[in-house]
Amino acid sequence: MLASVEAHPAGDDRESQSLDEVRGLLRTLVAPFDRSGGPAHVTASAVVVGVRGVLLHRHRRLHRWLQPGGHLDPGEWPQDAALRECEEETGLAVHHPAAGPVLVHVDVHDAADGHVHLDLRYLVLGPDAAPAPPPGESQEVAWFSWGEATALTDEALAGALRSARRLIATGAVEVPGVTPEETDG
Repeated sequence: MLASVEAHPAGDDRESQSLDEVRGLLRTLVAPFDRSGGPAHVTASAVVVGVRGVLLHRHRRLHRWLQPGGHLDPGEWPQDAALRECEEETGLAVHHPAAGPVLVHVDVHDAADGHVHLDLRYLVLGPDAAPAPPPGESQEVAWFSWGEATALTDEALAGALRSARRLIATGAVEVPGVTPEETDG
């Protein structure tokens, strides 16, 4: 995992700062995947794209539109946690691109309970289906156009969306049913 973070190019200044911090912490944290192992730990989230656009959910505690994601289960890899968390929060079966998991963005941010999330964000493909979040999860889950999603989000997620759009527009990642032109607006 450290190798994928080391190889990941920053999309903007905020992500560059986050990458520097994550790279340093991953070398020094005793238990980087354990949420009780210290003040900072790795989380994983999914930047979900598909023929319907970009999938976001309105976080039930933060009351903001975000990408699905959360904490890793014991022994779980971040790319697997991104899929699991997305499926748990949206009710949709999602998957990584055919070539394998794509780390699309890295962000460091303070969590609500005083610790720091080292969030690894993966580009994930969603089905042409309406979300069906289970009881106990936010019921506000929706597909948005790229422009709408970017307008609803904070700067960190907007950076992730810009990176995802670049990967799709350049053909570096194929999203079945989505042409690079469709990510323009």
